[in-house]
This record gives sequence, C-alpha cells and structure tokens, in this order.
Amino acid sequence: MTDRATHIRFRIVGVSMLMAFILYLDRICLGEVVKSVSFKSDIALTKEQIGRILGAFFFTYALVQVPAGWASDRFGGRRMLTGYIMIWSLFTGITGLMHGFWGLLLARLGCGMSEAGAYPTSGALIRRWIPLTGRARASSLVTFGGRIGGTLAPYLTALLILQLGSWRAALWVDCAAGLLIAGTYWFVVRNRPEEHPACNPVERALIGPPSHEPGPSLRELAVALGAFSRSRSLWLLSVGQFFTNVGWAFLITWLPTYLADEKHIEAIRGAKMVTLILGVGMFGQLAGGWLCDWTTRRLGLRWGRVLPMCGASVVAGLAYVGCLSAGSVWAIVGFCALVSFATDVANPGGWAFTQDVGGRVTAAAAGWSNMWGNFGAAISAMMVPHLMHAGASGEGGQHLVFIACAGAFFLAALAYSGMDATKPILHKTRVVLD
Repeated sequence: MTDRATHIRFRIVGVSMLMAFILYLDRICLGEVVKSVSFKSDIALTKEQIGRILGAFFFTYALVQVPAGWASDRFGGRRMLTGYIMIWSLFTGITGLMHGFWGLLLARLGCGMSEAGAYPTSGALIRRWIPLTGRARASSLVTFGGRIGGTLAPYLTALLILQLGSWRAALWVDCAAGLLIAGTYWFVVRNRPEEHPACNPVERALIGPPSHEPGPSLRELAVALGAFSRSRSLWLLSVGQFFTNVGWAFLITWLPTYLADEKHIEAIRGAKMVTLILGVGMFGQLAGGWLCDWTTRRLGLRWGRVLPMCGASVVAGLAYVGCLSAGSVWAIVGFCALVSFATDVANPGGWAFTQDVGGRVTAAAAGWSNMWGNFGAAISAMMVPHLMHAGASGEGGQHLVFIACAGAFFLAALAYSGMDATKPILHKTRVVLD
C-alpha cells in the first residue's frame, strides 16, 4: 500500500468546475439572446415582459433552493446533481422551442427550478471532500468555473447566433453540451471519499471527518428550517446575499441591453465588453478564496470570514458610484468590471461560512441563503426597466439604476459585518480550527 495520498478530491473539484461552467452559461445566455436581431425579429416583447422573463428564473431558483439542497443531503449529491444538470439542460433546449411570452416564461421558471440545487449540493460535497482550511479556495475554484461560463456566455451566445443564424439553435447547442457534462459528473463523483474506489486511505485520512453522516429526514428538515429561522448569522448572510444580487444581477441581465440601447454598441462588440467585465470578475473568485483562507488562519473564523466579504462589498458599491460620473462607455465598463471583481472576492467567504456552520444540512443551509440572495436577483431584473422609465429624461434613469445598485452593496457590507462562523446552526458546540 502506498504512503502517498491519491488526488481524487481534485477531480471532484475539477468536475464541479465543469458543472458550474454550464450552470452559468445556461443562466446568462438569455440576456444576450433577447437583445439579438434574431430574437427580436422572431418574438415581439416589451422591455417589461423581458424583465419578467429574466426575473422569473431567479424566483424559482430561489424558492427551490432549500428543498433541492435537502434532497441532496438526503439522497446524495452525486445522484441529485447529475439529475439537476440533465433537467436544466433540457429546459434550456425547450426555451429554444417557445414562440411567445408565456412559453418563454414557463421555460425559464423550469430552468431556474432545476438549477436551484447546483451550488448547495456542490458546497456540501466540498465539505465532505476538502479539509476545513481549504474550503474557501476549493469553493472559489468551483465558482471560478461558473464565472468562466458566465464570462464566455455573452460572446459564445452572440457568436453561435451569428454562425447558426438562429437564437433557437444556439440554445439547443447549450442543451447538448449540458447533457454531456451530466454524464461526466456521474462518472467522476462519489458522495464521500470512502465510497470512491480510487480514493486511498491516506487521502481519506488527509481529508478527515465528517463521515457516515445520515441524511436528514423530512421531519429533520422541518427542525433545520426552524434552526435556520433562528440563526442570526444565517439571516445576516441571507440579507447580505439579497442586496449583493440586487447590485450584481444588473451585469448579467440588463447590461447587454443597456450597452446596445443606451450606448449604441453593436452586438458583437457589446458582447465582448460584457465578457471582459465578467472575465475580470472570475479572477476575484481565486483572489477571494485565497484571501478568505488566509484571513481565517490569521484572525480566526469570526473575523476571517467576515472582513473580506465586507471590504469587497464596499468596493463594489463605490465602483457603481463611479459609474455616475463616467464620461465614456469604457469608463463604465471599467467600473462594472471592478463591481464584478469585488463581488467575486466576497463570494467564497459565503460558501465557506455555510460549510462551517451547516453540519449535515450544509446543502439545505446554503439553499436557504441562496434563496434570499436570488430573490434579490429577481427583483433587480424587474427593477431596472422601471427605474429607467422613472428617470427617462436625459441620463436620469441610468443614474437611478447605478445609485440603487451602489446602495445595495453598502447594505450588504453592513449585514455581513454581523456574521459569526463559530456558531453552528444545529448545536451549541463552537467550531474551532484544527
């Protein structure tokens, strides 16, 4: 028997990155689709209707977070997340079959519902496969995969529509790619290190507990929900994620249309600008994961998790304030890129926090906070056209949007400052670094 650890945990992180890639590609592509000539010539919708369609995804994505996370805690992440990938990929393909507002709305509701369990499930698997002091970095790599998908989504979607001549065909290509990734995920992942035939005892010892945790029953889910509702820190994380997504979702929903309609940027050039903005952000995931683990080692769980999240949220808010006085489209792109980067610096800390306090209901706890966060994204998607209309004279509407997004980030920083990762949700024993 070898005395060297195998590296199966890295494969788990790698295939989780691939899962996150297609997750965000399918999530963000519609923001590019709805402003394409192919779509506009095929389906006539008002901006308010488009806002409802874009926001619909986030409502079902939010509402199903907790039950989807519980199902993964109960029945195993491998089985459930493979199924989630397959279902949201099929809904992406179904979106390309729709011919009107209600069909598109229902397809996006289905896509949001099936994507809901992805990150809560992935977070719970990281908890089982990665030691405590590496969780933020592992989480940042998974979300980095998501940001790569989100970054490439505008450009790849615009390019596919251009090459294939149809927004529908572009969505069908995304569907096929997702089904292939679902098969890969099933082949690579196991729920726990001891279930993987290639994970040797040395690696299992390196990973350490938890092990052999029973999945929570439906009755235990009710107990967990009661504990979630009484957890001050989990509520503060949820409020922080709500306001973070109010500010951040503008980048993936309305920014492509804003560049096209308000700044008169043609489709491919605008897609490249959005790609650049989200591309800058994805490096924030890596920086945030490293920073959060470093501050946790230096300052402990209480402040090590909180400070990177607070500081990054303040920076994102200030960047939106900068958009108010930006004199050129490239200045706005630069400030939005800073918003993207700062948002992603904060993100790994939130993942690590739920892994620290969630115990054997980690996926459900992550689903709880993600639920409230995505209500914020849904509100953001529907809020923007109304703010633009309210300030329709000159640049008043744009300024209202930037002010609302900046204020949301400042409120998020305030909420994050009160979190305490040393207090588990389900019992009174404090978490300590080992």
